[in-house]
Amino acid sequence: MERSVRQDAASAKESTTSSPWTLKIEPRGWKYVVIHHSATEAGSVEAIHRVHSQRRDNEGKPWRGIGYHFVIGNGHGMLDGEVAPTFRWHEQIEGAHAGHPLFNEFGIGICLIGNFEETPPTPAQLRGLERLLKFLQQEFRISRDRVAGHGQIKSTECPGTHFPLEKYSRYRDSGKNEPHAPQP
Repeated sequence: MERSVRQDAASAKESTTSSPWTLKIEPRGWKYVVIHHSATEAGSVEAIHRVHSQRRDNEGKPWRGIGYHFVIGNGHGMLDGEVAPTFRWHEQIEGAHAGHPLFNEFGIGICLIGNFEETPPTPAQLRGLERLLKFLQQEFRISRDRVAGHGQIKSTECPGTHFPLEKYSRYRDSGKNEPHAPQP
């Protein structure tokens, strides 16, 4: 019972204040959204940040930390459905999540905590994702044909077979090795 009251309070906070995702600086020229799963049972912005801080790029340089712009909790490490922006969102810097330069540079990375190869996201996570996508689509005019699952742009199972991607994305690649990049 306490968990659902806390989760309802988090949802009410997001909907009654100016959006917690509203920027205080000039926004980047975002063109895409890329949806991921953490492939873990539990997690948080801080936990992912610690793991990503230990990674290195192709040149051996350490990552700057969490590669995503937003994380959506599942009740194990964060509230179920809680949408948390990361430093990459607040500072409007490129992501380190897509495995493709175009989608790292101009794609907003959203990671839902959970392994959607094993179980589906929670209803609260999907509601959080819907609120966030609505905000991003309004603020940046990102249509559903520019919302992709990670596996649509890189060879991976992410965001998992139990994630209802068709509900959120109309993205289609061009059938070539390079992802389809719709013209503005």
